[in-house]
Amino acid sequence: MAPRVVSIEADGGSRGNPGPAGYGAVVRDPETGEVLAERSESLGTTTNNVAEYQGLIAGLTAAAELGAAEVDVRMDSKLVVEQMCGRWQIKHPGLRPLAAQAAALVGRFTAVRFSWIPREQNRHADALANAAMDAAAGRPPATAAPARPAATAATGQPSTTPAAPIVGSDPATAPASWEPRPSFTATRLILVRHGETPYTEQGRYSGRGDVPLSERGRAQAQATGARVAELAPSVAAVLSSPLSRCTATAASIAGALGDVPVRTDDDLIECDFGQWEGRTFAEVRQQWPGEMDAWLASPRIAPPGGESFTQVAERAHRVINGLLTAYPGETVVVVSHVSPIKLALRDALAAGDGFLHRLFLDAAGISVLDMWPDGGVAVRTVNDTAHLAAL
Repeated sequence: MAPRVVSIEADGGSRGNPGPAGYGAVVRDPETGEVLAERSESLGTTTNNVAEYQGLIAGLTAAAELGAAEVDVRMDSKLVVEQMCGRWQIKHPGLRPLAAQAAALVGRFTAVRFSWIPREQNRHADALANAAMDAAAGRPPATAAPARPAATAATGQPSTTPAAPIVGSDPATAPASWEPRPSFTATRLILVRHGETPYTEQGRYSGRGDVPLSERGRAQAQATGARVAELAPSVAAVLSSPLSRCTATAASIAGALGDVPVRTDDDLIECDFGQWEGRTFAEVRQQWPGEMDAWLASPRIAPPGGESFTQVAERAHRVINGLLTAYPGETVVVVSHVSPIKLALRDALAAGDGFLHRLFLDAAGISVLDMWPDGGVAVRTVNDTAHLAAL
């Protein structure tokens, strides 16, 4: 049986910075300490930071291959931990592709927590990395792991930031001089449901079918663009479901913001309602009463031939994780559908599954979330429709 939760210890280094480099990664069962996988590799000549990121990537890849759902990452590289948590910018161009690769792997899990640990608690991965460095240098493995230079920032200077515990760390395992985390800037997500379509007006399930905006929906999209521009004059990105009712809404918002580029993401698409597509609630209740009851009772149940809310939640989680990594401390507009937005709000409010069938989201309604890199969440607005009053 695949482990649900695993821990990763990862390290990397070079002798010379740059110099002969390598990485090591260990995947463990956090309850028993059993080693589930080991990874190490020589990297030729490169820097400490590149090797450390490669160690993280190798550990995440191994955890994904084991089928883990949640991961606790423990590293003695403060640079990698802080950058992956979104607290430090990734200024060095050579590290950005590696951080993006790591972020894509993070999106494959339901939860990933990063913690800084002192080097003495990372001895297994450190030994693997040193053996890989020996191989890169063309010499037999050392009998003892030599000390490596302290983790450096992209400038090449030693990091002087205090070694505070990071996301998910336990103060009991942190250095004795650990300090409380400072306040960081939140990433703001402006969640927008698309404007009305003919199906919206008729109360029909509208999932994967590409139903365009109605005339009223286009007017709503224009009004929503003006409202978003008032809420956030500076927006880093506009992300949209690929269906036309969302891309048209997103285009109106982007235009109001000064033609911010719109990027689509398939993970933002609406739930696949299967055989219920295009039908009203009353029609589904009459034809599939048992299936409807089961669907209302559990997010793990899918409509016949469709997709469960649990599956949609996994997609929404990937999108949000990716945005927090790519746009730390910035504002992003996300244009999507009822189901992904409800699921994001459910999780942000720590609400139960009944929330999904009790919250109503209007077409072109706006909800606002602030999300901090240490896991803090503030729900600022839910289903704001004041901008639609004059329509």
